[in-house]
Amino acid sequence: MYLRKDRTIYLLAGITDMRKQINGLAAIAQAKKPDEVFSGSYFVFLGKTRKVMKVLYWDRSGFCLWVKRLEEETFPWTGKQKGVLEIGHAKFKLLIRGIDVFREHRKLEYSSVA
Repeated sequence: MYLRKDRTIYLLAGITDMRKQINGLAAIAQAKKPDEVFSGSYFVFLGKTRKVMKVLYWDRSGFCLWVKRLEEETFPWTGKQKGVLEIGHAKFKLLIRGIDVFREHRKLEYSSVA
């Protein structure tokens, strides 16, 4: 998936019913961010099993839906139960690779042994 850098990425916190398709997801996005739905912003949804992620966006002529399903692993997800979180492009790319961007990662410090 090519992500336009001039578009905002929104994670819809909580769990979404993955049986929903374009119309249902667009209605959720419209309810949460009415001013952004037709801006081309990306709206990211995750299902209960955390194996399916859907990304909805407007491409000037209609809504598009991108779906990624993991076979063995699960996607990391925010612990927040409600609301919308904005995430940067770099963090989103890590997220779709399965890297938990929601946990604080400690920087490893190396010491030399003489």
